[in-house]
Amino acid sequence: MALKIRLARGGAKKRPFYRIVVAEASAPRDGRYVERVGTYNPMVPKDHDQRLTLKAERITYWLGQGAQPTERVQKMLAGAGLAEAPVIREQPKKSAPGRKRAEREAEEAAAAADAAKPPLLRRRRREAPPRKPLLRPRGGPARGC
Repeated sequence: MALKIRLARGGAKKRPFYRIVVAEASAPRDGRYVERVGTYNPMVPKDHDQRLTLKAERITYWLGQGAQPTERVQKMLAGAGLAEAPVIREQPKKSAPGRKRAEREAEEAAAAADAAKPPLLRRRRREAPPRKPLLRPRGGPARGC
């Protein structure tokens, strides 16, 4: 029988209230439990004494019996000094950029370096002569043909 110390939700819709319970791992979240060992009310202010209530001697008993707290409950127990804080899983490092992205970044760096150089004196390009105006309107057949 694998036991867990976890939160069982109660309260109304949008007004949560949690019981900290010792239950079998396979039991439903709000289902049957072995013993209630505390409460957690997230609706009251953080410094209020009714936000988290724990039965310390019963929790240490169940931890000694092999009950495993969930990560959230373990954080609460660590805050109360009843258990160690959970190990924080580190995020994997971002992989190196792909080949195309590396090429693109190299091109952008080269373009930025070229832009930083003083401009060369070049001959101005000759502008094209202005276009001649059309003798007839576009799109329609020519009149008088």
